[in-house]
Amino acid sequence: MKKLLNTLFITQPDVYLSLDGDNIVLLKEQEMLGRLPLHNLESVVSFGYTGASPSLMGYCAERNISLVFFTMNGRFLARVVGKSKGNVVLRKKQYRVSDDEVMSAKIARNFIIGKIYNHKWMIERMTRDYPLRVDVAQFKEVSRYLSSIILEVRKCEDLERLRGLEGQAAISYNKLFNQMILQQKDDFCFHHRSRRPPLDNLNAMLSFAYTLLANDMASALEGVGLDAYVGFLHRDRPGRVSLALDVMEELRGVYADRFVLSLINKKVVNSEDFLKKENGAVIMTDEARKKFLAAWQNKKQEKITHPYLGEKISWRLVPHAQALLLARHLRDDLDEYPPFLWK
Repeated sequence: MKKLLNTLFITQPDVYLSLDGDNIVLLKEQEMLGRLPLHNLESVVSFGYTGASPSLMGYCAERNISLVFFTMNGRFLARVVGKSKGNVVLRKKQYRVSDDEVMSAKIARNFIIGKIYNHKWMIERMTRDYPLRVDVAQFKEVSRYLSSIILEVRKCEDLERLRGLEGQAAISYNKLFNQMILQQKDDFCFHHRSRRPPLDNLNAMLSFAYTLLANDMASALEGVGLDAYVGFLHRDRPGRVSLALDVMEELRGVYADRFVLSLINKKVVNSEDFLKKENGAVIMTDEARKKFLAAWQNKKQEKITHPYLGEKISWRLVPHAQALLLARHLRDDLDEYPPFLWK
């Protein structure tokens, strides 16, 4: 159980939620795990849904406290709310901002700042941890270049220009990616990003990680009442979770890329975990996907200190924290959306 930004997160599996007076009570096999007053909560988020009492649902609906349910793997199940109040106002604001490219750019640039900043500190960590295995001078040069791009992004109010700056930063970062692979270099090599389909082992893993991250991000956004399909940087396209792709930009490198690199460098996966199809596409075997998913879920349990909130939380809750912060900004409770800046 973790309270964050007036939201209660329940991460233990098989917990039943009930009401006692003005308090929410957490029960597991008839044993009380916790009890918390509801009067200052905006939302209750439960992973591994077992059930909630009708009296708790009614109490929360009357007081505009949303009940949100996810599977233990983070897949969104349902959001229980009362009469339409804040949720419709929040989504209308999201749609208005999305229709205005200047307003969209002012939010989108913070997603890009988070992405470039996190790439910069991934590079800095490599020079600190592996100075004899990477080209330190080249890494430092790219780090300085990324710092200069961040300064340009801060002032940018044009979406096309913003995409151009993000592209320049990505090219510089990708030039170093191959050096971050420290083991199994014959089987895992980064030449360029290939997707639909991925054409090598590394790109197959990156595509899978980005898909999982996008799903986690979309679920988190739906959980706070935002429309995951209406973005600011990524524009509307049928079937695309554009807002999830926006917010996950900050986490692509620091979460997905580092996760994939760790599986390679720790030799959790190897060349036998991949199949090449007739059209050149490379896919992971069923067994490899199982290993990947198990490691992904374990990664979510690791604790970090959130750089903006200063709270110790699991990686599982990072998408949810960012979704809450974005919703607060759109409600004008925060002057700016604070990106996730890892160091």
